[in-house]
Amino acid sequence: DTGCWNAQKNMLKMLRPLGACAGYRAPFAASSSLAKTTPVVGMRQQAFGQQQCMSASTNAVQPVTIKTPDGAMPGTDSYSVDPYNGKDAVSNGGRLAPGDPSRRAFAYFMMGSARFVYASVARLAVLKFVNYMNASADVLALASIEVPISGIPDGGCIVVKWRGKPVFIKKRTDEELADITAVDWKTLRDPQSDKARRIKEELLVVLGVCTHLGCVPISNAGDYKGGWFCPCHGSHYDASARIRKGPAPLNLEVPPYDFIDGDSRVKIG
Repeated sequence: DTGCWNAQKNMLKMLRPLGACAGYRAPFAASSSLAKTTPVVGMRQQAFGQQQCMSASTNAVQPVTIKTPDGAMPGTDSYSVDPYNGKDAVSNGGRLAPGDPSRRAFAYFMMGSARFVYASVARLAVLKFVNYMNASADVLALASIEVPISGIPDGGCIVVKWRGKPVFIKKRTDEELADITAVDWKTLRDPQSDKARRIKEELLVVLGVCTHLGCVPISNAGDYKGGWFCPCHGSHYDASARIRKGPAPLNLEVPPYDFIDGDSRVKIG
């Protein structure tokens, strides 16, 4: 009847955009008389077939063409070799293996450069440490002093300060020289001749620190002429500052010194 025909036409309008598939023919392509006599059940079967055709067409697997990044197809002359994947893959990713002889020059260059850098850093560190340990400028300024000696009387002794220590500068008399030369220096506790302890015979320069416990001896005192005496523990030194009696084990130390300005000054240090 007319109502069924209108329902079929509306359903065909909905299915027309989906297109036709193999084995299916749209009802609108048939004659009008055949379409008018088609029962509703047949129309429902045709619609169900259309849905099956749509599902089959949308789920079909399409062929995929794989190309290299530059667009060349495998097997052609322009095909780029991939050394990391597939049949073109090489061992170790195309890199040379460790220890390969062709890498020795580069390896030697890198090792030599690294060792040179290490040596330079170590040298710089040593120089910095040595410079840090060196005496400062104010200490070096006191490393040596110059003392005038022309005003020292015979038998007199002056005391100066050098590097924080007292220094005795004594001008000896002939009597004192005769006393120190009369003794056999080889028999002393700290054997040392007077000649080995001075530059000029009449002038003696020694540190004023007792070799026992570091006290400062007294000049022109003690049991020996022109000598020194340490009152702390009773050490006696002669005019050559050699230990002659008491607990001190050694003679008074002679610092490095020299005469300058025509022997009118003494430079100590």
